[in-house]
Amino acid sequence: MTVNIDLTDVVLDTERLILRTWREDDLYDFYEYASVEGVGEMAGWLHHACLENTRAILDCFIAEKNVFAIQLKESDKVIGSLGFHKSWTEGKKKYAHLKAVEIGYVLSEDYWGKGLMTEAVKRAIKYLFEETSSEAVTVAHFIGNYRSEGVIRKCGFKFAEESEYYSIQMKRSFCSRNYILIKPAKYESPKTGESEAV
Repeated sequence: MTVNIDLTDVVLDTERLILRTWREDDLYDFYEYASVEGVGEMAGWLHHACLENTRAILDCFIAEKNVFAIQLKESDKVIGSLGFHKSWTEGKKKYAHLKAVEIGYVLSEDYWGKGLMTEAVKRAIKYLFEETSSEAVTVAHFIGNYRSEGVIRKCGFKFAEESEYYSIQMKRSFCSRNYILIKPAKYESPKTGESEAV
């Protein structure tokens, strides 16, 4: 079962980043990284061809309230996104007992290789296990997306299966590797078995 996340008024921070909801004035930062060919394609969506394309997606992010803007503390620049979505475990009998959330993310190419997305994903996992009813976090990457695979492994996810993902925008299928992270015991209260905020 997928957990629905509402990020209204949620702000998370790490050593170098702030994860917060999107604002209308993020438009140009968003377009700057989303318009670079190859960035979106690694996640199954076409890079943005025009500012109007970015504006439409930004409006969806603001309305749906389930995607963080990733803001760099040193410059206040938005350099990526991290969203909570329907898990690949949905409808699979093996995982029917789990309340799960899927993490999806993208980072500006200018900031690859600095450990920033690993930092953001680890903080998002902490939030999900401490502040929501999530019992598992899932994630996936296309085969060949080695950067995303590196983030996933550094964050402790375990490989579960391969599947096929069809991108409507790109009109093609991708072989996807799916991973899962079950809520560790350190997030359980010894008295109640419930999530314990730190």
